[in-house]
Amino acid sequence: MNTYFSELFKSLLGKFADSREFAISFVVHVILIVLLGTAVITQVAPEPAVFEPYGNKFVEDRGTVPVTPDSTVQRDVPKPDLSKEVTPNERHVELDRPPIMADKLLSDWGLKPTPPVPPDPRPGSDVSTKPIFSGEMPESVRNEIAKTVNANRKGSKDGRMYSGGDKIREIEFEFTAYIGRYSDGNWHSTIGSIPTNADTPITIGALPNLLYVMTDWSKGKIQTNYTKVRAINLDTDELFAVRPPFIFLTGTKDFVLTEKEVENLQKYIRIGGCIWGDSSVPGLRSAFDIAFRREMRRVIPDVDKKFEPLPPEHPIFSQRAYYTDIKSAPPGINYYNDCVQVMKIYGEIAIIYTSNDYGNMWQFGLTKDGKIDVTTNAENVFVALNPQLWRNRETYVRNISPESLEKTYRFGINVVTHLLTRWDAHTRRLTSPL
Repeated sequence: MNTYFSELFKSLLGKFADSREFAISFVVHVILIVLLGTAVITQVAPEPAVFEPYGNKFVEDRGTVPVTPDSTVQRDVPKPDLSKEVTPNERHVELDRPPIMADKLLSDWGLKPTPPVPPDPRPGSDVSTKPIFSGEMPESVRNEIAKTVNANRKGSKDGRMYSGGDKIREIEFEFTAYIGRYSDGNWHSTIGSIPTNADTPITIGALPNLLYVMTDWSKGKIQTNYTKVRAINLDTDELFAVRPPFIFLTGTKDFVLTEKEVENLQKYIRIGGCIWGDSSVPGLRSAFDIAFRREMRRVIPDVDKKFEPLPPEHPIFSQRAYYTDIKSAPPGINYYNDCVQVMKIYGEIAIIYTSNDYGNMWQFGLTKDGKIDVTTNAENVFVALNPQLWRNRETYVRNISPESLEKTYRFGINVVTHLLTRWDAHTRRLTSPL
């Protein structure tokens, strides 16, 4: 056998020596065999897994989202037609992209998507054409609104209507804010923990951080009682006793208000309150986005009342604002920058909706010198920071910097101070004792 291979080798050497064409052909064949023989060891990198949305924690997302302010990068999610009304029976639509939020980190990353929710079968759930908030403001409504204005003004508890006329930075306010606890969905998506009872204050989360900054930056002229933020049940009459300037509603999921919750919110905005919805999933057409727009059409069912974009000349963005450098809604989480939407009654905002997820940006607190607050307490717990968001910054949570956070805080202060003063022109002449 060894003699056979020896003779074969000598024969090949002879052919190489006698024929250049043979040598070239042999080398080419060897190269092809090597390439084809090793191709199987090259593996295609697996695509990242798709994880489902469940609240206020960030998980992996295969969908394309805007992650840079570079104007040359275009979002691949088409803008929805906002002129299309969302009816009360539209409980679920397919999202244009996998959302990137979750209310708990999944241990096995294998949870299946939430199945579509069937249409609401309740009778009478369609939007009514009854003009509840149309026409001229009744005198009785004007008097109730004036009581709410007084309830949130510092130094105006003497039983007289606020006379108005002050510059916004000269007015002193004192109020307590509430997070709306609705019976369906996850109303608690931007707070540190769920309160054990109705009297438990909410001290960690988006709203406490925003209110703390308001008090600090106003040098105490705006007393927000930021350590006393509470959840308030929307089906109780407490709304009418405390008369907060606004109720903060947020979440990530589809939800349906009960008939009592709708009735109470109608009464609440009639006495001068405001519903502020902030989606915890950035962008339009998420489950919460669909649900909030649909349910607010039940709160304000008038056929002539619809969500409309807030124009650039609105007081929130004009020289009448607390911070006049905020000329438009700033970018939110992952640079989403959709416009602010509002519904009005008697010419003023009754419902305001922000879909850029400012709430999760406000889970990053700021210190007095403008840095991200990483302070911890004696139990080594962050006092102004969501640890899940902090760990995932610049991975799943982007546009987080002291500069971008400051803009969103200034915008939030503009919104709140406008809600505190928007009824002044309507109540200015009411100076007699209540």
